[in-house]
Amino acid sequence: MKISYNWLKQFIKTTWTPDQISELLTDLGLEVEGVSSFQSVKGGLEGIVVGEVLTCVQHPNADRLKVTTVDIGLETPLQIVCGAPNVAAGQKVPIATIGTTLYTKEGEAWTIKKGKIRGEESHGMICAEDELGLGESHDGIMVLDTKLKVGTLVADIFEVENDQVFEIGLTPNRADAMSHLGTARDLKAGLLQKDVQLELITPSVSAFHVDNRTLRIDVDVINKDLAPRYCGVTISGIKVETSPDWLQNRLKAIGLTPKNNIVDATNYVLHELGQPLHAFDAAKITGNKIEVKTLPKGTKFITLDEVERELHEEDLMICNAETPMCIAGVFGGLESGVTATTTSIFLESAYFNPVSVRKTAKRHNLNTDASFRFERGIDPNITEYALKRAALLIQDIAGGEITSDVSDFYPNKIEDFQVRFSFDNAKKLIGEEIPRDLIKQILMSLDIKINNVTETGLGLTVPAYRNDVQREADIIEEILRVYGYNNIKTNEKINASISNTSRFEDYKLQNVIGNQLASQGYYETLTNSLTSPEYVTLSEQLKEEHNVEMLNPLSSDLSVLRQSVLFSGLENVSHNINRKRDNLKLFEFGKTYHNYKETREEYKHLSVFVTGNRHNDRWNTTTKPSDFFFLKGTISSVLERLGLANYNASPIKNDVFSEGVVFSFGKKQLVEFGVIKKSILKHFGISQDVLFADFNWDHVIEMAKHQSVKFHSIPKYPEVKRDFALLLDNNVTFEDIDNIANQTEKKLLKDVNLFDVYQGDNLPAGKKSYAVSFTLQDENKTLTDKQIEKIMKKLQANFEKELGAELR
Repeated sequence: MKISYNWLKQFIKTTWTPDQISELLTDLGLEVEGVSSFQSVKGGLEGIVVGEVLTCVQHPNADRLKVTTVDIGLETPLQIVCGAPNVAAGQKVPIATIGTTLYTKEGEAWTIKKGKIRGEESHGMICAEDELGLGESHDGIMVLDTKLKVGTLVADIFEVENDQVFEIGLTPNRADAMSHLGTARDLKAGLLQKDVQLELITPSVSAFHVDNRTLRIDVDVINKDLAPRYCGVTISGIKVETSPDWLQNRLKAIGLTPKNNIVDATNYVLHELGQPLHAFDAAKITGNKIEVKTLPKGTKFITLDEVERELHEEDLMICNAETPMCIAGVFGGLESGVTATTTSIFLESAYFNPVSVRKTAKRHNLNTDASFRFERGIDPNITEYALKRAALLIQDIAGGEITSDVSDFYPNKIEDFQVRFSFDNAKKLIGEEIPRDLIKQILMSLDIKINNVTETGLGLTVPAYRNDVQREADIIEEILRVYGYNNIKTNEKINASISNTSRFEDYKLQNVIGNQLASQGYYETLTNSLTSPEYVTLSEQLKEEHNVEMLNPLSSDLSVLRQSVLFSGLENVSHNINRKRDNLKLFEFGKTYHNYKETREEYKHLSVFVTGNRHNDRWNTTTKPSDFFFLKGTISSVLERLGLANYNASPIKNDVFSEGVVFSFGKKQLVEFGVIKKSILKHFGISQDVLFADFNWDHVIEMAKHQSVKFHSIPKYPEVKRDFALLLDNNVTFEDIDNIANQTEKKLLKDVNLFDVYQGDNLPAGKKSYAVSFTLQDENKTLTDKQIEKIMKKLQANFEKELGAELR
């Protein structure tokens, strides 16, 4: 939000500098994010003075140039070469002296320098309107009033306005401060704490009166809940033209482009008082009647931006007797707005339901100054006052007469808030006791009425425009921000308590595993839980009826809560690949959400994505692509870190994988992982393989709590390795070999490893060769050859019996 320093001083006559005000506003909670300069004429006409042309003769070397001598109040007149056809002796003209900076229409700066033009020296420039930024004309130089004194600054003649503009990062709860009046109210309260007592000056509307009643437009508010208050008045005999300079400068300072005097007047009052207004061309209000109502779903309506929109059945509309004219509180219609031929208007000032306006603005993807304010809740009791203020302003700059009484539909007054305030509670929350008289002074400076005073507290009435102050805690916050957070002393004594928490708390295990994955080269991501409802079509395990739908979605692509972490993760992978980051190792802790018949449930997940090469190209290592076994290693390391090493593996049943495995612990599924199907990757524009692991984090935590960590001393005795080259049927897996080996020798067998696989020539059909190593170790003594041989024979016998294996 932009606030003009000069405009602000119309409400409060302060001598404080912009820097001082900026600091105070920030302390008050209206954080000033920056202060910028504004000049009604770029450059401020600095270096431009009034000069008198003493002589004007033909340039000896150019037919279209003149050589002039100009008096600007110095001892010696300046010689200036000029190409304007209308330059003549005796004229008073604007002179840009040496070193003056001028600006092009595009805003580019250029500096006046001493030089020679066709052999004649030139010590300045006689300027045209457009060169100074005072108009569009470039037919010739600008001729000034002959009564002006030579050497006078041109900036003083044209009253160039210099302003400072505050950029305030307004929080959504501070609807009351969305105007210069609201900011001035806070500033007045803040200055009072600095012992600067100033009056808040508000525009007077005492001059408002009805000139005649020749143009009556009836108002019928049908949807009373959506429009609790609606005011209007007609003004006839107006002339639509360009706004006066002072009004244009006010709007330009805060970043608005002037349109015409009627629209500019409504925008001015909007930013002055915080009340949005709208002017309708009265000639286009058929039946001389305004109806405030909703229309059937699908009704077509063309807005001011010439876009045809389909209305929702809950969109509140301002209509005439036949057609809609405006989306209430959001955007006007193309056919009912003020044009150059408009001579009479119906001026609207209203209070619309904030929730209704917010939903309508979101549905149509419209964000206007009016909707910004209505959404947050404006002052319902300023409606008529702002209407009269705008009407008087329009009369002043566009002429015309008030030709109807003010229509004011306000059946149920929005009451102020009643709040009980306790001195003891304030002390507890603030941590310091603020003098009671000072508390009362602060509250009164914020327009909060004190109804009664007791030993324990106050009975307060909060104005309706402070819709964010309805609880005692809100009152305390108001007192504290005006008193000053910086004035609260820091206690030198620090109190702390230590709570006894389990080492299996969710956040602790997340930190442990997150650090482990990060140390393995993974990056943690955070994706949006909101997603597209179309993703349920990518997997038969997801059901549309299980979607948790948003009541007020930001867009159709973010209208439901996700049922799977896969698709939001693939969006992330696709985003990175499209930006030339092909080698990815990502993980995320997140939730999924499910809408079942009788309940809604959410589950915690750890998702892991791997794609591309394991590491970037290096001169001393061979690039190796990430594969299924690489991901399996990562998963195993996570489970082992949590003490879940004795898991069971089974084939995948999830249809998002082309191949994969599920690890379970008892009846609890811990993680499923594998290679994602090409058809799903194609949906996200991904052409390379992506590996995905989905941990059921709730099950992982539950199982980890029941596992105890066991410590073993490092064995003192050596381990022994023996190898088998086994000829096996193609359908035999390494898992079969591993299981049989561990069942055969449970005590001394420490590890089984597959280190070579051969399939091809010199082998019988349907056969393959596995080279398997077995690690044996006795922790209490050195193994003998006899023991080793006995174990290996048992292994060989069982492999032959169970698997039909042969030694090669």
